[in-house]
Amino acid sequence: MTPPPPPTSTAEPTVVPADTAPAGPRSTPTRPSGPMAGAALVLVGMLLVALNLRAAITSLGALLDEVRDGMGLSGAMAGVITTLPAIAFGVFGALTPRLVRRYSPPRLLAAAMVLLAAGQLVRVGTTSTVVFLVGSAAALAGVAVANVLLPLLVKQYFPHRIGLVTGAYSMTLTAGAATAAATTVPIAHLLGSWRAGLAVWAGLAAVAVLPWLPLALRRGTTRRAATTTEPTPARVRPARTRLGWAMAVYFGTQSLSAYAIMGWLAQLFRDAGFQPEQAGLLLAGVTALGVPIALLMPTFAGRLRSLRPLMLALSAAMAIAYVGVALAPHRGALLWVVLLAIGQSAFPLALAIIGMRARTTEGTVALSAFTQSTGYLIAAIGPLLVGILYQATGGWTVPIGFLAVALVVQTAAGMIIARPRHVEDER
Repeated sequence: MTPPPPPTSTAEPTVVPADTAPAGPRSTPTRPSGPMAGAALVLVGMLLVALNLRAAITSLGALLDEVRDGMGLSGAMAGVITTLPAIAFGVFGALTPRLVRRYSPPRLLAAAMVLLAAGQLVRVGTTSTVVFLVGSAAALAGVAVANVLLPLLVKQYFPHRIGLVTGAYSMTLTAGAATAAATTVPIAHLLGSWRAGLAVWAGLAAVAVLPWLPLALRRGTTRRAATTTEPTPARVRPARTRLGWAMAVYFGTQSLSAYAIMGWLAQLFRDAGFQPEQAGLLLAGVTALGVPIALLMPTFAGRLRSLRPLMLALSAAMAIAYVGVALAPHRGALLWVVLLAIGQSAFPLALAIIGMRARTTEGTVALSAFTQSTGYLIAAIGPLLVGILYQATGGWTVPIGFLAVALVVQTAAGMIIARPRHVEDER
């Protein structure tokens, strides 16, 4: 909620609010040469890519029960599948900066969308669990590469509208997640199988390739962001700072919750007595309510003197939602969906804080890389452990208890990063 500065070894875009930009000399990004039509094509391409970035995840979550039955998956294996996004975003996102040194971003994005489409087709065309996992991993690798490249393109093509364009594609990303969650089950029923319901989203990924083809073939396309006019700063090492680790823990625990909910919430509502279509709509409600939040949260957080009240409010909403889905999942479902959506706005907040806690471009990149790479390793255990606990206990009380413990850790880390300071000062 899902949820931006220059590219890093991260998996999610990072927002640097305008009012938190460091004073003094600044880098001057140069937009790649070309007419305004080229920038417009880039914007269209970015929005189409963003529309795909969560569809492959939430569509599978909506049909997880059918996939488990059709593929003969255990609860633990289903947990592995729902853990794959976090692992892929951490691993393949970290490799993307090396690819950017060799290939232009438009070419990489075209390849990423091809990989996303192909991976989704592979997983619906097999009866092998191993091949299903390979196809899913390939699709998520494409998503991970795109996650890292989008902030780079914002800086290259829209250097004076970073907040606006970042908000636009973040909102589109969330809208794509909600659309996939809400429509995948009805599409599967209409077409007669869960495989067809998932295959539809491969077509959307194929469409996202089209705007990047002319840009990929253009010889003048730049490979990297423009050089900076800033003097070379001392190297920032967030791993050696309290702030860096608090950021990583906050990002990791909120992502752990987000991916567990994305992968298992529809199943929880099914177990509570909802029909599959209704459960998918409830999951879609969580993501849909995050659409306006993804657009507004970075700017809102940048204007607050203290982030502690906001963080406590988000944690309180999440805690109430956890108690609700554990004790009365059917009776208060709509209220729990609203509270989960509010609580999960910790994701765009975390992205905004990365920029607010770094004074320089180098510091922002270093903090973003460490926060998100480490955070996704933390997040990877969430869906897997929820699946194992669900299978072992046959219910949702223990899995939700685990998520509640993660929320306590998230809140504690949030109190540390809420205090205004910069990672460069903790070297």
